[in-house]
Order: sequence, then C-alpha cells, then structure tokens
Amino acid sequence: MKFASTKKAVVVREYQLDIGNVQVFDDYMVATFDEGATVTLERTYQIIGISEIHFRDKDFGYISLRKNSYAVDPTVYNYLRGMQNLIAFAIVSKKEIDMHNFKIEKLFYKKNMEFFIEFDNALAWVKKRLKSSKKRSKI
Repeated sequence: MKFASTKKAVVVREYQLDIGNVQVFDDYMVATFDEGATVTLERTYQIIGISEIHFRDKDFGYISLRKNSYAVDPTVYNYLRGMQNLIAFAIVSKKEIDMHNFKIEKLFYKKNMEFFIEFDNALAWVKKRLKSSKKRSKI
C-alpha cells in the first residue's frame, strides 16, 4: 500500500516579476515565465537577488517550470554557474523544443542540470541532490 506524503510544500514567498512568477520554498525555488518573455542577464540578476535573500547561507535548488514558450539568453548560465550554493537545476516541460533547447543550455551551464517531463520527478531529483550535498558538507 502506498501512502501520499501529508507534508505539503509551503510557499515561503512569491515574487511577481515583469517576465513571470517565482515561488520560493524552504530549499528550492520554482520559476514560471510568461509566454514570449526573454530571460536576459538583467532579469537573471533579479532571480539571483531573490536567491540571496532566501538562500544566502544554504544550498538550494531551482526548477524552471516551462509551461510557456520563452527565450533564454545562454550567457546567463555563466553567472548561474558561479553560484556555489545552487546545487540542482531542473527544467520541466512536455514540449519537444524545450528538450532540444535544454541540450544547448546544458552546454553553457556545465553543472547539475536535468530535464523532466513531470514536476514531481524534478522535485524529487532536486531534493535528492540537496540531501546528498548536506551529507557531503557534514564530512
């Protein structure tokens, strides 16, 4: 018999940016951007700022929930790659074009980044990466 978790994820804070929405949870954040938006370096700094407010001294994960089609300036990954406490980067989409884009984005990011079709699988992967990073930091 399988039991569902009774612990619901609680949104710590929600931010409405000009390109979409960012929800912050205990140890991860979820971004959903608007149709036709462009994620530029300037807009990435907003997201980095949010992560510094909530995760300044702790590891965290980032989930990009790609419900809409939007563009990402690949140079943003040079800056994200420098964030030592960003442990897991997940992209969630059912669209084939996003899978192709992911392969290109991964070339720029060069750290723990995975593509998922289901949000729950992405969240489980992020939590697993965070758990193993906590074990390593205790050693």
